[in-house]
Amino acid sequence: MTESRPSTTTATFADRDHRAEIVERLYDVAVDPIRLEELLEVWEGRAAPLRDAAIPLEDPEIEAHMARATVFLDRYEAMQGEETPRSPLADIPRSAAFLSDGGAALHAANRPAELAFGIRDGGPFAALPFEEEDRTLLAGVIRRVAARKGEKVVTLRIRSTVTGSPVILRVTPVEGGAARPLALVVSTELVWPEGFAATVQEAFGLTAAEVEIVRGVTLGLPLRDIAEARGRSLETVRTQVRSVLAKTETHSQSELVRVVLGLMDVALLPNPGAAAGPVRGALEARPLREIRGPDGRRLTWIEFGDPAGAPVLYMHLDFGLIRWPASAERAAAARKLRVIVPVRAGYGKTEALPRGADHLAGVTRDYAAILDHLGLRQAVVVPLGADLRFAINLSVMRPDLVGGIVGAACQLPIRTAGQYDRMDKWQRFILANARYAPKVLPFLVQAGFSLARRLGKEAFFRQVNGGSAADMETFSQAEVRAAILEGSDVCMAKKWSAHAAFTAECIGSEKDWSAVVRQVKVPVVLLQGDQDPQSPVQTIRELAAEYPALEVRFLPGTGQLLLFAEWPQVLEAVEAMQARQNR
Repeated sequence: MTESRPSTTTATFADRDHRAEIVERLYDVAVDPIRLEELLEVWEGRAAPLRDAAIPLEDPEIEAHMARATVFLDRYEAMQGEETPRSPLADIPRSAAFLSDGGAALHAANRPAELAFGIRDGGPFAALPFEEEDRTLLAGVIRRVAARKGEKVVTLRIRSTVTGSPVILRVTPVEGGAARPLALVVSTELVWPEGFAATVQEAFGLTAAEVEIVRGVTLGLPLRDIAEARGRSLETVRTQVRSVLAKTETHSQSELVRVVLGLMDVALLPNPGAAAGPVRGALEARPLREIRGPDGRRLTWIEFGDPAGAPVLYMHLDFGLIRWPASAERAAAARKLRVIVPVRAGYGKTEALPRGADHLAGVTRDYAAILDHLGLRQAVVVPLGADLRFAINLSVMRPDLVGGIVGAACQLPIRTAGQYDRMDKWQRFILANARYAPKVLPFLVQAGFSLARRLGKEAFFRQVNGGSAADMETFSQAEVRAAILEGSDVCMAKKWSAHAAFTAECIGSEKDWSAVVRQVKVPVVLLQGDQDPQSPVQTIRELAAEYPALEVRFLPGTGQLLLFAEWPQVLEAVEAMQARQNR
């Protein structure tokens, strides 16, 4: 809520069982961050009703336990610098497989399991597409095998609730290296690797329709089901199968499957000359530049586009997304735009603000210092999310520096608990607690960062943003994925974590900055997505009504990654803003 309230009014957990449940989950997460989602579910169940009173939550007992749990989490973090064993899932690229201890949350899942079963790292065990009694049976087997009580290998036959077909599951213990006993579950469910259709088509000279036939046969689908799914007669499909057998020089469907699986194994072999880690694609190297700010702190930034072009100041969100897709960075140069990307306080090599400093004012001064150093004026500012507060504050404090603002998937100051309730659970978990439980937020964020490094940034991103189909579609694009994974290195890398800065950003975004918005004097255009889990359409419409100076446009089929999905429209809006300045 943005209204003023007595600072002495606080909420706490009245039910000791609720408090005990949360404390137990705290320590679970401290020794194994993979269990963060379990804490999230319990915390939301107990804390959400307290938010209805719109007063902050302060529970000294919870805060004391959280401080102790942070010690364990710090130890966990320190251990991550040591060599960790290779996940057994890394060697299972085509069969759906996952790791579990038989508890409520899955420990890890490979990409085929995500596609075939709809499950993910840290997701609920109940999401497995089996009947409840079969999941109960499977969980019991996993616990026994993981604890090495009885048989070392157990094979189960369970029917899928998605396909209606039986699935064979092989359960084996995981040897050492885990914080708790785990079992590896490998299934007979196969998934084609992304891009494999093109490999099959090229290898055998098949048509696109024939490739789909091969895919269905390889995945074990009856010809009748393939025909029904493709809207063709059974006889047509049989004719296509005969054509496929001839082109692949095989004599039966079973032989065809063996040949295709062999090709799949070859296609999945790692390139021995390639470096480990995410493919950085066509992104050009952008050297980090630095100066000493007026307060003596090191400030850093990168640039791309036309060095002599019209200035654009880009604000990278609390996830530190300092890079754009390679095509967008090249387009900035072609459109004669000079894009300046300051790395904010506490991210990458930019030094943190002094303890107790006002975050909004401090970050605003840093932006001004870099633009002053470069001698740039009247820049068009492109903020993401709640970075809108920095953009508007800069325009108010230094009107000479800002000519206009083009926001992409921006956040406006939230006013009601109901507006939090519309958010995706991960967004709500962070932002609602930034406002109503800021004393516990540092632990929650640090645990989230630990989980991200444990899963890998790509898997973590899919888990956190999986609620937006638009964002998942955008992230599946190779250029976008490369830009996000590389750009966010200033926020999180293998041995680096900006969780303290991230926490400060979140708490700052949930303070009342509505007065800042009302002071805006420059033109502001906000491009918003209709599938944004953080700023749903209804919420933006409610809030924008309070700020008539803001022009809001909704782009269909976009989410929080609007800039990455629709960068041509963003750049067009930037150019239109520049043209408005020059009239």
